[in-house]
Amino acid sequence: MWCSIRRSNKRQYPDRPFLGVGALIFRRNSILLVERGGVPLKGYWSLPGGIVETGEMLEQALQRELFEETGLRVQPLRVAEIFERIMPDAAGRIEYHYVLVDYVCKVVGGTLAPADDVARAAWVPVKKLKEYRLTEGTQAVIERVWQSRKPA
Repeated sequence: MWCSIRRSNKRQYPDRPFLGVGALIFRRNSILLVERGGVPLKGYWSLPGGIVETGEMLEQALQRELFEETGLRVQPLRVAEIFERIMPDAAGRIEYHYVLVDYVCKVVGGTLAPADDVARAAWVPVKKLKEYRLTEGTQAVIERVWQSRKPA
């Protein structure tokens, strides 16, 4: 017997986690970061990426989101990490819940230009990450991937 489950598409106070993708793109000793321009993380810097849409493969979603947010065309190389971002409100209710698949990527085209829900985009030296207001877990994943990189 087939059963239909009605689910909400709203991200705030969801009835299920949302699946997202993010990109770790290194250039020399820097990583591409974006400053979020919308809720819930307005003003925070993070990896570029976003939500997977129904019918999209993870890598397709990553390529679409990167182009929408940064104007760059990327090639996903490998999965770097799977991360859960669970954000409770002041009363302890789960206000946002994301499962994020972060990929190491390389730029294959386009011109860096922040758009969509991104206020700014920048190549940030890995040594200066502490100077940025980063989303939870961002610095740790960058440092883990940075340290595991093999010389080109």
